[in-house]
Amino acid sequence: MEPSTTLIYDGSFNGFLTAVFVAFDEKINVADIQKNSEIQNGLFSETETIFTHVEKAKRVWNGIRNKSHNAISQVYFAFLSETEGVEMMLFDYIKKLMHTKQGKYLDYSDSTVLYVSQLARKVGREKHRMEAFVRFQLTKDQIYFANIEPDFDVLPLISKHFRDRYADQQWLIYDVKRKYGIYYNLDHVEMVSLNLKDIHYNKIQKSDAFTSEEYDYQTLWNDYFKSTGIKSRINPKLHTQHVPKRYWKYLSEKKEAV
Repeated sequence: MEPSTTLIYDGSFNGFLTAVFVAFDEKINVADIQKNSEIQNGLFSETETIFTHVEKAKRVWNGIRNKSHNAISQVYFAFLSETEGVEMMLFDYIKKLMHTKQGKYLDYSDSTVLYVSQLARKVGREKHRMEAFVRFQLTKDQIYFANIEPDFDVLPLISKHFRDRYADQQWLIYDVKRKYGIYYNLDHVEMVSLNLKDIHYNKIQKSDAFTSEEYDYQTLWNDYFKSTGIKSRINPKLHTQHVPKRYWKYLSEKKEAV
């Protein structure tokens, strides 16, 4: 019986791609691929720690992209879903992709291919929701700040949208669930960690972190939001389908609702 190995990586996408490269290059019988923060020892497998190597990761990235531009986005989006066991699912997906003559014609009747596609779509929907539901508040440091709490790790996917849209303003979007954020300093976007003592919900009680003008603008926005609503056309069920309640605590126009 060929011995199997569990590959341990640092949790990053480049780390995962490096693990895939090592598995292919060394012809490893892979039992599992796990983040170093979530190691679960297998009964019948050895472990090998994989150190992230950007060039090796790029070779896997380019190999997938050369097979199919659609596949590379599917792999990246599905990885950001953080679904338990997604690494082995993606490893299986990549193996199948590499064995096809034309990757763009992957068989969606295959359970692995279908599942990865479904995960990628879910992450894509969350990305679009975050682009629509982020509400910035102006801090006294003249930085536009927003909390988010997405179901998936979509910060890497939304940075370009906000960099293009708010290129003349400093802003910071912070994921309170994953405890990191993206900060734009008028030149480039970088990832940051904060010692955030308070989560700034869009609540009626004011915070000293934000300018008084910020709350004046929020009042104007809330008045506009209420004045444009037509009571006879309100459809609460449809509204919550488009704006799920889990996002309301971060929407300034929903202050009174939460």
